[in-house]
Amino acid sequence: MLASLDTTTVIVPDETHNSLPENQNSQNIYISGDNLDALKHLLKSYAGHIKCIYIDPPYNTGSDGFVYNDKFNFTAEELSVKLSTTLEKAQHILDLTRRGSASHSAWLMFMLPRLLLARDLLSKDGVIFISIDDNEQSNLKLLCDDIFGEENFVALFPWRKRTAKSDVPFGVSQDYEWIMAYAHTDGFIAGIDGKGRKYYETEDFPGRPWRVHDLTTQRTASERPNSDFTIINPKNGKEYPVNTQAVWRITKEGFPQYLATNRIVFPGDYDFLKITKPVLRYWKEDDMKKAGDRFGLYAVSTHLPTDIGMSQDGTKDFNELFDAKVFNFPKPVSLIKYLIDGAVEKDKDSPVIILDFFSGSATTAQAVMEMNSADDGYNLQYILVQLPEKIEANTEAYNKGYKTIDEIGMERIRRAARKIKNDVFRANDDLGFKHYTLREPSSFAIEKMETFNPKALFADKTLFEEFGISTILTTWLVRDGYTLTPEVETLVLGGYKAYYIDKHLYLIEPELTNEAVAMLLDKYQTEASFNPQNVVIYGYSFGWNELQSLKDSLQTIQSGDKNLRINFETRY
Repeated sequence: MLASLDTTTVIVPDETHNSLPENQNSQNIYISGDNLDALKHLLKSYAGHIKCIYIDPPYNTGSDGFVYNDKFNFTAEELSVKLSTTLEKAQHILDLTRRGSASHSAWLMFMLPRLLLARDLLSKDGVIFISIDDNEQSNLKLLCDDIFGEENFVALFPWRKRTAKSDVPFGVSQDYEWIMAYAHTDGFIAGIDGKGRKYYETEDFPGRPWRVHDLTTQRTASERPNSDFTIINPKNGKEYPVNTQAVWRITKEGFPQYLATNRIVFPGDYDFLKITKPVLRYWKEDDMKKAGDRFGLYAVSTHLPTDIGMSQDGTKDFNELFDAKVFNFPKPVSLIKYLIDGAVEKDKDSPVIILDFFSGSATTAQAVMEMNSADDGYNLQYILVQLPEKIEANTEAYNKGYKTIDEIGMERIRRAARKIKNDVFRANDDLGFKHYTLREPSSFAIEKMETFNPKALFADKTLFEEFGISTILTTWLVRDGYTLTPEVETLVLGGYKAYYIDKHLYLIEPELTNEAVAMLLDKYQTEASFNPQNVVIYGYSFGWNELQSLKDSLQTIQSGDKNLRINFETRY
């Protein structure tokens, strides 16, 4: 029920931050707010479009501060009806929500709706990675089996977080945590190696699907001198020297064997491949074997590679950016990079979205930016969500001026971006982010909405002033599937501003004059490319007569040359 209830929050853009040069065109997103509300908003625009999710939720250790804090206002009687359960069980659920429980049941009730929504955000070849320790690992496994399906379990990766300690009870040192991986569908595993790769079937190799991959690697000629050579196409004699920043993945001595086994694909071999240099061919049958090795039983019987970092490395990553210890136990950047690399195929032309809705110190954002800057093959974007939890007074973070955790996360992104820019300057790297805050309407606004009379002759401008144009428009754009980074055209109709994107025209501001309506009618009739079929109206900004007059005026368009069928929607 919690997953199915719509959020009552609105999306407030941080206009000052978002208008900065480094942020105004950024496709990265940072949301300050409850992640349950954020996921509900995101689902309206991003369902089926998230390739990789990484989350590090509360572990419910008893000392990590987790208590159940989702709020909903039902009586036991109302809840028993909605859930078709007994009054006693309904009361038990309400007790869990009201006393701030940290029980296993409370933790599962906290996680379940979030994972349900996360599942629906994943693409068919998407994957979710969840960090967890022994306190809830077994419960999480059963929960994910139920949500994602047992058949979509990929692996339970042991991650070594520290070196062994000797001064522990019973001599047993808990040096490992777990990273649980689930695919959305078998498209992830069938896509091979977690990467959802695209395979081709061609007449020259019937029954043997294949894919291609970049044949160069970012190594220097001094590191791999045997790979610094010119490849010659035996069909036409054309030469392909390696570029100055890379060498071939194969050696000069090994090239004839690759050529003899049809592993080299040249420009012009296949019209559908838009390539300008030789690439390497991989057979699906070989990928399947590798996928089983990497994501099958091998993964649960051994730890992740040691070079992907432990907790101390996460602390080091963070401390390199900050001059004080303002966040405890961040995950290593190298760990997040490893997981993303295992889930995402490089494709510069197709952006891939990485979601982290328990963002914490924003390690995921730093990992994404570093991967983009270090390799031309990646085109990653991130969406991060963090609850603005208050930082306790008299802590080092508080004394440094940070009042909430999301402030630390955003500051880390800025500092990491500056470091990347200084270390590896590339003008086209997206090192900014758009910031949004989720906000509940005030009690004043709720009272106004509850008592509003839609047939009133005059508009109630106080509700327009309560939210403001940017908040209303942003919330609606996400609701209508246009994401958090759309390009919206502002139409100036006399002195009135309307907002236009694709098939939607938004009329939000009050005082729509007759002149503005006439100009809108003329635009519909004279501009061939102007065809918004949905006119969305903010009902609080218009009196009853204004609404009727507007609808009557636009009805004439439907019988005109364009023969449009315009859908009027008044939202309150």
